[in-house]
Amino acid sequence: MIRERTIKREIRCSGIGLHSGQEVNLTLKPAPARSGILFKRVDLGGLIIPLKEEYIADSWHATSIVKGDVQISTVEHLLGALYALGVDNIVIELTSCEVPIMDGSAAPFIWLLHQAGFKRLPVPRRYIQIKKPIRVDEEGRSIAVYPADSFKISYLIEFEHPLVRRQFLSLPITPKNFVEEIAPSRTFGFLKEVELLRRKGLARGGSLDNAIIIGDDSILNQKLRFPDEFVRHKILDAIGDLAFLGAPILGHIVAFRAGHSLHLRLVQKILRERESWEEITLPLPLIQPASEGFLPEKAPSTE
Repeated sequence: MIRERTIKREIRCSGIGLHSGQEVNLTLKPAPARSGILFKRVDLGGLIIPLKEEYIADSWHATSIVKGDVQISTVEHLLGALYALGVDNIVIELTSCEVPIMDGSAAPFIWLLHQAGFKRLPVPRRYIQIKKPIRVDEEGRSIAVYPADSFKISYLIEFEHPLVRRQFLSLPITPKNFVEEIAPSRTFGFLKEVELLRRKGLARGGSLDNAIIIGDDSILNQKLRFPDEFVRHKILDAIGDLAFLGAPILGHIVAFRAGHSLHLRLVQKILRERESWEEITLPLPLIQPASEGFLPEKAPSTE
């Protein structure tokens, strides 16, 4: 059977939080089978927050988890990398309240994970096989999952802006596709929204180095990595949010103008509607090896 995985060795990086603006050190450590993904605030005495539905917090501007009065924000890009590369068990240590934003994509986390290496564990990986459609709608936006034998996402975004408009992408999510087609896509925002976020005390660590900023008639910083980078980043966010299921999904996600809030509502509905899916294991020949694929031109700091 396909077995669970962790990483082979500990690895570190440092950066700033997109919204907090605080310096943060991130350490990834191996974890035993069936332990799942564990976030640890080493600056607060080692408090641990497991990646579980019950700890989902505010999801307007980023995906966050909370336990008591302790919160960890902007977890979605790292979770997307872990999910797509099949890392089931890991300890994520942080010295602040937010995962570092790095370059705004999942590519630096792909680099870190490949540097750490992967280790198979002596238990079969459990998958969520969707049997019946599950859908969430909200004010003209929607997200649904349909039965399928593999993991696929079809995503449509729509913005009233000449540089974005409508973008649609549909593709199977394999490790290779994720690394090469999705991981490099960066978070984006409109200049007017960035100004609003900062007035609310958010986006303090945002810069032209870690986000695509869209002005009224131009992109203010760098050229796009893909012509449709915006919808690719939405797919990245969705994959990271699906990590809250606790197991990889076998189903076709179809999203229309969705975002973190709808992604997470779908997760919650899937977990509630237990009759709509079954937990299965898969035979080893179906596994697809992780691709080295896209690596950032500049490696993140490992100190």
